[in-house]
Amino acid sequence: MRKFTFLPLGALFLLLSGCSEAPPAAEKKKEPEKALEPATGQSALYKMYQVARTWASDAQVLKMNSIPMSEVPDVPRGKAAAWQATFTSASRSQAKTFTYSIIESAGNLHKGTFAGADEGYSGPRGNTAPFLILAVKIDTDAAYQTALKEAADYEKKNPGKQISFLLEKVAKYPDPVWRVIWGESVGTSNFSIYVDASTGEFKKS
Repeated sequence: MRKFTFLPLGALFLLLSGCSEAPPAAEKKKEPEKALEPATGQSALYKMYQVARTWASDAQVLKMNSIPMSEVPDVPRGKAAAWQATFTSASRSQAKTFTYSIIESAGNLHKGTFAGADEGYSGPRGNTAPFLILAVKIDTDAAYQTALKEAADYEKKNPGKQISFLLEKVAKYPDPVWRVIWGESVGTSNFSIYVDASTGEFKKS
């Protein structure tokens, strides 16, 4: 008589389940990080101000400037790939510089908003003074269009020249002003125009 060998029920179940086991699910592909878009000056200033407020509740703007970046050559006029702003605090007797960049770059530039070290500040010096951020009602894209109307002849003679921006409260004007610069900086440019950052009006030098 032929003998039959019976597998234990648990072993039989494991055998069958091993044969029918589905392949492991494919891992989800990690989506590439979305690149930030070049920012207008007012937009970048408010991003940095939000962080500056955590440093000092009475933070005021001392100055802000755009930063040229060779890695991002095609930036719409009125915007920049990176910005730097300095805020002051009367209660702390300090100043602090922040940057906002759309990419990591050399020169201690980090993607997003980054805070620098604290510096001593004893009050206005020279020709500039701190001001409330609420005074900045005009953005750099609008300031550029205003400046361009006054710079039509220069623009025709110097087409495609890089545009930079500097925001300050200088003694000769009651409101902070955007200085629209044809070139990388005030020191390397031979032409710039002031636009009132509160009203948007062209200001004569």
